[in-house]
Amino acid sequence: MKIMAFEKDIAGVTGAQFQPHLKAEARRVWELHQAGVVREMYFRDDQPTAVLVLECGNLEEARNVLATLPLVQAGLIALELIPLRAYPGFARLFAEQD
Repeated sequence: MKIMAFEKDIAGVTGAQFQPHLKAEARRVWELHQAGVVREMYFRDDQPTAVLVLECGNLEEARNVLATLPLVQAGLIALELIPLRAYPGFARLFAEQD
């Protein structure tokens, strides 16, 4: 299952609070990428927040994986998860009718 994770700001957190965790965060995301869990990673162009595309069995697995991120563990970020499924519209339009 593909899942998009959008970073959400937490009120009162300052940029300076992130600094001690950034290398560990990058390492953990890299490990998850190498494991095939994090398939894509981006920063939004309109604000400095991350967007991850994960491949997990379900939302609970994605939550558990993301809970291993140092910034999540430190309470500096939260992530909104959105489950995705393949677009079914083409089959409705182009499937052969018997």
